[in-house]
Amino acid sequence: MQVVLRAAAFASHKHREQRRKDRKSTPYINHPIALALVLREVGRVRDSSVIAAALLHDTIEDTVTTYNELRGEFGLEIANYVRDVTDAKFVGKDARKRLQVSKAGHSSKAARLIKLADKICNLRDILATPPVGWSVERGHAYFDWCKDVVDEIRGTNARLEKKFDQLYMQRSKIGAVRKKKRSLS
Repeated sequence: MQVVLRAAAFASHKHREQRRKDRKSTPYINHPIALALVLREVGRVRDSSVIAAALLHDTIEDTVTTYNELRGEFGLEIANYVRDVTDAKFVGKDARKRLQVSKAGHSSKAARLIKLADKICNLRDILATPPVGWSVERGHAYFDWCKDVVDEIRGTNARLEKKFDQLYMQRSKIGAVRKKKRSLS
């Protein structure tokens, strides 16, 4: 439990100035917390190292945090899990997406669990509060890319995969959600 709380505090500090790209500019820290909850409640993951790594999963990629810093603060195991789910920011967006698909199936089980939770949370967020400026087509393409990633890691956790599939089946609602929100404005 201590490592999970330390990870939550560390991630909160690192993401303190960041916001999601939705209309409400939701505090970014809500995203890693949501991953931890999905892992625990949906996936029934009890490994505190995996939960801690989920809280930290975007720190190397999206903040001024290094692998060595994570290793010093949380140990080799958690730092390796975070590194396993970190995208290579030095390559273009399309190449990064292809790399994530090809790398997914070769990742550790912990990384696959975190990746599943990340995709679940991202799909859920796009359905509820889509990023500003995203077209319906971009939303559909994102859903399809997430499915490509998840298809590479099937067999990791049936509960998480079932939740992902339930969300993916709502892909056609992306445009409907936007139209409904506009009509309420």
